[in-house]
Amino acid sequence: MTPRITEHDTTVEQGDAFYNPHTTFDRDLTIASLAAFTGTVDTLESYLDTFAATGIRGLRAASELGLAVTINDRSPDAACLIRQNIVLNGMQSRCEVTNEDANVLLHQRRFDVVDIDPFGSPAPFLAAASRSAKKMLCITATDTAPLCGAHLNAGIRKYACVPVNNEYHAETGVRVLMGAIARALAVGDRAMVPLLAYARRHYVRVYARVLKSATSADKSMKQLGFIVHCNNCGFREPVAGIVPRVLDRCRICGHRMKASGPMWLGRLYDLAFCESVYSELIDRESDKQAIKLVGTCKNEINIPTFYEHHLICRAVGVSPMKIDGFIDLLRDAGFEASRTHFSGTAFKTDADISSIAGILAGSAGMTWAGNRAEK
Repeated sequence: MTPRITEHDTTVEQGDAFYNPHTTFDRDLTIASLAAFTGTVDTLESYLDTFAATGIRGLRAASELGLAVTINDRSPDAACLIRQNIVLNGMQSRCEVTNEDANVLLHQRRFDVVDIDPFGSPAPFLAAASRSAKKMLCITATDTAPLCGAHLNAGIRKYACVPVNNEYHAETGVRVLMGAIARALAVGDRAMVPLLAYARRHYVRVYARVLKSATSADKSMKQLGFIVHCNNCGFREPVAGIVPRVLDRCRICGHRMKASGPMWLGRLYDLAFCESVYSELIDRESDKQAIKLVGTCKNEINIPTFYEHHLICRAVGVSPMKIDGFIDLLRDAGFEASRTHFSGTAFKTDADISSIAGILAGSAGMTWAGNRAEK
């Protein structure tokens, strides 16, 4: 097992700069991801924790990975506490404390890894972070309502995207953030290469490799597009392009379609990276929920959007079966299918809604005719 800081016993806190034990999950996953990047992608030397609070994430990166860490917080009180925690953990030789506005620091200096975990939206910092990061970006967003379409105008303002709030809104939020990151990097002729992206509780988190290449940036931009969705029958379809031609009417039921985007339509995970993160988490005896999440992600198929099993069963008029059993039925019918980390009662598949409904109806001894089940 790799040695690690015992977080609670080696961290002092005061006022607004507090230690949050509920985010040990994310710190474990950050450390495993940084280690996996070094093992599968490229070497890392410097790391910036931009919104550090008590500094525990940066301290762990210095202690467990030996990185040269810059720990920043705009609050003078937080910076003072960070210095105390550095001394408490004997990390003076590896850690630097800065007390800067995040955008000022990011425009002044460059780091192998830039970690942005603000309170609220990361949108005001994406341009500067994309300029500062040399090899890797780690971005968290806690403004899930704008990302997922619940606060439509805020989503448009912050992310230059029209998100639609539907049953797969959690994945929409991840893809909207990834689209914003890809566009911010492309301004500087850089590309986003997704390594791991997920939604959990009240936030989304993206780990991405940064490539310096106009050609790679062009390829990344081609992964942007829209998802058109029918609120009547649940049919959906990804359409690549910033100004694509989209369906006006649903090809299943004929109702009007709604378009959501532009957002990232490409993959959310790199399999080799996720396998390495999974191994790192186990080796470090990390948070069990983190291990479970990455285990699900590495087996999740690369299909935009997921289907809620119970929602479709209700529409078809059948009782839900075990989700793994239904995934087996989809595979037996020749489709790709998997579970998804976004929901414990959901699945991903390349089958369309009509095929899914037909398989569900068939499992209950019914036939599916158009938009209805018949005995």
